[in-house]
Amino acid sequence: MKSRNMVILGLTLVSLISLGGCSSISQREYDAAIEENTELRGRIAALQGSVRESNDTNGSFQAQNEQLRNENARLTAELAEAKAARSSPTGFEGVNGANGIDVSRRGGNGEIVVNIAGDVLFNSGSADLRSDAKKSLDQIAQVLKSTYSGNEIRVEGYTDSDPLNKTKAKWGTNENLSSNRAQQVESYLVSKGVDNNRIYSAAFGPSKPKGTKKDSRRVEIVILGS
Repeated sequence: MKSRNMVILGLTLVSLISLGGCSSISQREYDAAIEENTELRGRIAALQGSVRESNDTNGSFQAQNEQLRNENARLTAELAEAKAARSSPTGFEGVNGANGIDVSRRGGNGEIVVNIAGDVLFNSGSADLRSDAKKSLDQIAQVLKSTYSGNEIRVEGYTDSDPLNKTKAKWGTNENLSSNRAQQVESYLVSKGVDNNRIYSAAFGPSKPKGTKKDSRRVEIVILGS
């Protein structure tokens, strides 16, 4: 830009010298040449200002781009961490997500929770295991024996908060229904080789509901921390 400025200024000076050497040049023509030179200088200054502004804008864009790259790296790391947290705990890779079963880790105490939908395990108002549910419990029992043989197991029974209807009236309360269901699962796991000395059941009835009534009806097999 400086070289261009010098060239324009040089040409202007040459023109002025030439005009000065001509006796016929008028004051008006001389003033016009000075005005043109001044206008050119103004244009050059404006262009230089535009270049500086463009450089400043480009620097701002680069800073924003760097910030976005850092933010993307952070979100990618958080996503990977969340994905790892949701991944199936050891031994449950072939069980998690199948037949109403969801396996996850709970809290920071090392507990693993095997959540089984109540409607998968039992018919409405019943505490008798469905025959097709036993296949899933067989797989779970195998994992408990092979991978978690040193852990205590707690089988937790839950229900929704609806009052018991005529079909369920024999249980008296939701707590009794959840207790019988948890005991049925516990007994079946023991029958499949899980050590009876390290497994027990607990009933919670409707005390710990989930988002829907269907999700609230469940049995959770909790593998306690070592």
